[in-house]
Amino acid sequence: MIRADLHIHTKYSPDASTNPKTIVDQLHAHPTIKAIAITDHNTLEGYKHVRQLASAYKDIIIIPAVEIGTPNGDIIILGAEELPPTPFNTQSIIDFAKQRAALTIVAHPYRAFGLGDTANNYSFDAIETLNGASTPHANRLAENLAKTMGLPGVAGSDAHSAEELWSVYTEIQADSDIDAILKAIKRGLVRVART
Repeated sequence: MIRADLHIHTKYSPDASTNPKTIVDQLHAHPTIKAIAITDHNTLEGYKHVRQLASAYKDIIIIPAVEIGTPNGDIIILGAEELPPTPFNTQSIIDFAKQRAALTIVAHPYRAFGLGDTANNYSFDAIETLNGASTPHANRLAENLAKTMGLPGVAGSDAHSAEELWSVYTEIQADSDIDAILKAIKRGLVRVART
């Protein structure tokens, strides 16, 4: 079983300030959360820096990820180490992820830059039902969306500063292999929780 924060930003997102080294140091020191996804906005730079720094530690997992802004709303791609081609649109992001055995997650569906009910029109892999920066009401709406669509719910702090890290996590019934983690999420072997 792995506990993962599946939505973290670094200073490589224009609206975030967290240094990659701070993330890696805190993750290594954390007693239970040992996996993260760096989901910077439309860039993999933060992921690359975090992955490189984390290579010194065998007990932590860095899942390749990115948060892509589309005209409909934000989508997290989990498991791809490259950016999709532009222009970004919802269906092309989903197709890009499927071709790479990556997952698409609807990020904070009922907050600014969320897909909201339009998510129903697409074939996503999961819904972010517990976002650390969303209101309880927005998270409840996201839970209902996941139930309606028959999709698993995942959690991410959506941390844009070091103080926001680790507020929520996803418990994943998988070992520390990234491929196994992705498959477990897709199969719904997950539970969301607050720290």
